[in-house]
Amino acid sequence: MLQAINIALRWLVGLLFIVSGLVKVNDPAGLSYKMQEFFEVWGWHGLHDYTLWLAIVMNIFEVVAGVALITGWQQKLFNWLLLLLILVFTFLTGYALFSGKIKTCGCFGDCLPLTPAMSFGKDIVLLCLILLFFKMPYASRFQTRTSVMLIALAFVFSAWAQVFVLKHLPFVDCLPYKKGNNILQQMQRPDGSLPDSISIVYRYLKNGKELSFDAEHFPDDFDSTYVFLDRKDVIIRKGDAVPPITDFSLHTLSNTDTTQKLFQFIQPYYLLFMKDASVNDARALRDLIQALTGTDQQWWLVTADVDAALQYAGPTHILKADATVIKTAARVNPTLFKMRGALIEGKRALADAKQLIQPNP
Repeated sequence: MLQAINIALRWLVGLLFIVSGLVKVNDPAGLSYKMQEFFEVWGWHGLHDYTLWLAIVMNIFEVVAGVALITGWQQKLFNWLLLLLILVFTFLTGYALFSGKIKTCGCFGDCLPLTPAMSFGKDIVLLCLILLFFKMPYASRFQTRTSVMLIALAFVFSAWAQVFVLKHLPFVDCLPYKKGNNILQQMQRPDGSLPDSISIVYRYLKNGKELSFDAEHFPDDFDSTYVFLDRKDVIIRKGDAVPPITDFSLHTLSNTDTTQKLFQFIQPYYLLFMKDASVNDARALRDLIQALTGTDQQWWLVTADVDAALQYAGPTHILKADATVIKTAARVNPTLFKMRGALIEGKRALADAKQLIQPNP
C-alpha cells in the first residue's frame, strides 16, 4: 500500500514538473522576460543579458527532472536537485505574493496563469511531497537503459523545441495578440467584470492649513476661502475589470496617435514588430521589407528603437510603440502581423514571414 502511494505521488509530482516545463518550453522568451521583471525589482540589471539562457536551461531541467522522478533514475541526486529547484520556486512565488511587486510568477507560463497565492500554495505542497521522497525509497519498474533513453529524449526534445519556437514563434500562442484575435475587443473589459471602486479626494488650503476630504464630506463652512490644490482618485476596492490588452498604441515619429485610424482600415495591411536592433538576420529583414514594399498593401515597422528602425525603413513607414507591448505581441524579434482593421489575420516570425505577404494580382 505504501509503495503504491509512493508511486502515485512520484507520478503526480513528476507529471506536474513535466507539464510546467513543457508549458514554458513553448515560450522560453516569456520566462526570460519574467526573470528580467524580478531582476529589475532587485536591481540586478547586469543579469538581463543572460535571462534567456537561464530560462532555456531551467525549462530543460524541469522536464528532465520530472521524467527522472517518474523513472526513479539517480533517485538521491534528483531528490536533492528537485528540492533545490522547489526552494527557489517557493521563494519566488512567496516574494511575488507577499511583496506585491510582481503580479504573477510565471510558474506555468502564460498558457496556465496562476495567481501568486495559488502558485505559492502549489509550491508549499510540492515542497512537502519532495521532502517525503527522501524517506520513501522508490523501487523503480523502469530498467536503467529505458530510464536513460527517456531522460535523453526529454532533454533533446526540450532543447530542440525551444530553439524552434525562438525562431518560428510558440507552438501554442496563449497571448492576447494571437492569430484570430481582435485587438480592439481585447482592449475592452470582460463581460460581467467589476470596475474599481474609486473615491475622489480633494486637497484644499485654508488659513495656511492643508485639508483633504472626499466629495461626500465637504466641510459645512466651505466657501471661497478654501484654495484648491489638487484632486486624486483613491481606489477603495480593486475590481477585476482589467482587459487582456491595456496599453496598445501606435504613434508616428511626430507623436500622432494613429491606432484608431489603422483599426478602421478595410483593406489588409501589415505591421512588422521589431523591438530593437537585436535582429539575428539583418539580410532576411531587408529582404522582407523589400517584399512588403513590392505589394499594394500598406505596411509599417513598429518599434521601440527608432534609430534601429531607420536603418531598414523610411520615417513614413515607422510607428512607435512601447517595448513591453512589442515583447508581448512578438515573441520573436521581428514578427510580421497581417491585419485587417483590428483583426489579426496572420502572424509569422521573420523566418516564415514571407508566407503572409499577399502577392500583387
